[in-house]
Amino acid sequence: MINNDVLRSIRYMLDLSDGKVVEISHLTDPDFPIEKADVEAFLKKDNEDGYVECSNAVLAHFLDGLVIHRRGRNPDLPPRPVEKRVNNNVVLKKLRVAFELKDLDMHEVFEAAGFPISKPELSALFRQPGHKNFRLCGDQLLRNFLKGLTLRVRGA
Repeated sequence: MINNDVLRSIRYMLDLSDGKVVEISHLTDPDFPIEKADVEAFLKKDNEDGYVECSNAVLAHFLDGLVIHRRGRNPDLPPRPVEKRVNNNVVLKKLRVAFELKDLDMHEVFEAAGFPISKPELSALFRQPGHKNFRLCGDQLLRNFLKGLTLRVRGA
């Protein structure tokens, strides 16, 4: 899925302002170069003037910041390095951690979006890429997860 669409979906889901998106992104690294104007450019449609593609680094900082924003920082653990490459599986994992979703919750989110998924299919999405049962998360799957999670967070 396009990083801009993921950012747009999460921003809508949590009803975040542009400034709050910047604030959340700075939770992982206060020196990360992102400003409110950048967020405005990321949120524009791709055919609008001023549209800028959201990089993997921006989305990774935002998702890691979202985990810290929602769950708090663990002072006992050293800060985790920010992901270099963000794909749909990474987005799914980060959202699962940020919203503290268990397997049952994940199934409910997919059901709410009208996209039921089996237990083996779900567990395959969270395996390591080299594992024989690993499965890439497709755009449709992530889109439905974001839709179901939005319904769960904002209410039906």
